[in-house]
Amino acid sequence: MQSPQVLLVLSVTLSLVTIGATDGGFCSAPSILDRETSSKPMYWKVTNPTLSPSHLQENARSALPPHDVERFIFVVQGSAMLTNASGVSSKLMVDSYTYLPPNFAHSLRAEGSATLVVFERRYASLENHITEQIVGSTDKQPLLETPGEVFQLRKLLPQAVPFDFNIHIMDFQPGEFLNVKEVHYNQHGLLLLEGQGIYRLGDSWYPVQAGDVLWMAPFVPQWYAALGKTRTRYLLYKDVNRNPL
Repeated sequence: MQSPQVLLVLSVTLSLVTIGATDGGFCSAPSILDRETSSKPMYWKVTNPTLSPSHLQENARSALPPHDVERFIFVVQGSAMLTNASGVSSKLMVDSYTYLPPNFAHSLRAEGSATLVVFERRYASLENHITEQIVGSTDKQPLLETPGEVFQLRKLLPQAVPFDFNIHIMDFQPGEFLNVKEVHYNQHGLLLLEGQGIYRLGDSWYPVQAGDVLWMAPFVPQWYAALGKTRTRYLLYKDVNRNPL
């Protein structure tokens, strides 16, 4: 079984990374975060989850991904400075993100510690189609129609053919649930950012809470119900726009 912060399935990597401003790469080491604050920041349980006793090492900076590998980064704590080969910099704050095409030269640094969700996968290229760098934030993305469902949905990447995956942000109020048991050809990777609930995978039922990670293979029946007193928000990876066969 993989560690709580790094999950590798097929050609896709999902990792939860803490970085700082020195010369290391993405790496892991134990760290105890047990300080309570009177005002908790957004996604605080992801950086201090109940079921995960360790965090990735602070004081690091990112290296480039392997050749032909694309990268998606989502900030859950702190901030990071992204700079491309042209010297253009973007400051990534909590709830903001970037998509970096394969073989796209860039650097990522943080003045203080920052916790990031990092997706990497080998790009499934199509002739005459290319992707471009994207920098955005969740709150700037429109709510999309969800016929027959009650959850709120935002998609962080364009729904255009060049993109071979997308990232969804899905919100459920307490007591809300999926109205259908879903089955998809896509594989999914899910990080619970806020809240708690019950997730069904096949014939198994799992209590989940902020900081938990799930991976769902193609054609696995899935269903979710939000419990507790606060909303559920989760970040969902899915592969798109490519023939699964």
